[in-house]
Amino acid sequence: MAKTAVVIGATGLIGTDLVQQLLENELYGRVVVIVRRWMPIQHQKLEQEIVDFNQLDQVAHYLARADVFCTLGTTIKKAGSQAAFIQVDKDYPLRLAQLSKQQGAASFLIVTALGANPKSSIFYSRVKGQLEAELQELQLNQLHIFQPSMLLGDRKEVRPGERIASKIMLLLPFLFIGPLKPYKAIHVHTVAKAMIKAAKDVRKGNFTYTSEKIANLAQQ
Repeated sequence: MAKTAVVIGATGLIGTDLVQQLLENELYGRVVVIVRRWMPIQHQKLEQEIVDFNQLDQVAHYLARADVFCTLGTTIKKAGSQAAFIQVDKDYPLRLAQLSKQQGAASFLIVTALGANPKSSIFYSRVKGQLEAELQELQLNQLHIFQPSMLLGDRKEVRPGERIASKIMLLLPFLFIGPLKPYKAIHVHTVAKAMIKAAKDVRKGNFTYTSEKIANLAQQ
C-alpha cells in the first residue's frame, strides 16, 4: 500500500527539494504539503493545504499513519524578534509533533541544527535544543532528528556570510577532516534524501543524525 507523506516547511531550502523527491518516490502515493501560501507546482500525487500555522489542528487528520516531515525554520532577522523565531522554529514544530502523536503518525522527521543544545549560551542553538528535548519527551512512534551543518543549495534569500563560508568549504574541503568533519557543509538534496531513507526504518524510538550520518544514510 502506498504511503502518505505530509510536509511542513515545503517552501524552504530543504523542503522544496524534499517535496520533489517525495513526488518521484514510488513508495508515496500521496504527498500533502501544509503551507501558508500556494506553491507554484502541480503533480497528480500532490495536495496543498493552505492554513494559518496557529491553527494546525485544522489539518490534523492528514497526519494519521503518515510520515510527517518538518523542515520549518527561519532566522531571527527574518522573524523580526526572538519571540517570533521561537514560534516558527519551536512552537509550530512541537504542535505538529503533538498532533502527529495524537493521530498515530507512522514517523516524525525534523531538521534542527548542528550544535542544538538546550543549555547552549547561543540563542539559536538553545531553542533548537529545547525543541529536540521536548520532542523526545513525547515518545513518538518514530522520531528522526537531523542536525545538518551549513547547507548547500540554491537559497532564494541572500545570506552573504553563509555564501562566503560555503565557498570556502567547497574550495578547501580538506580542512574539514578529523575533529572538523561534523562541520563540513552538506547539500540540501542529500539531507532530503536521507530523510526519506530514514522514513523506511521500521524501528521504534528516537534517532539523531549529524551531517556525517546524514551523508552515509543518503548513500545507502
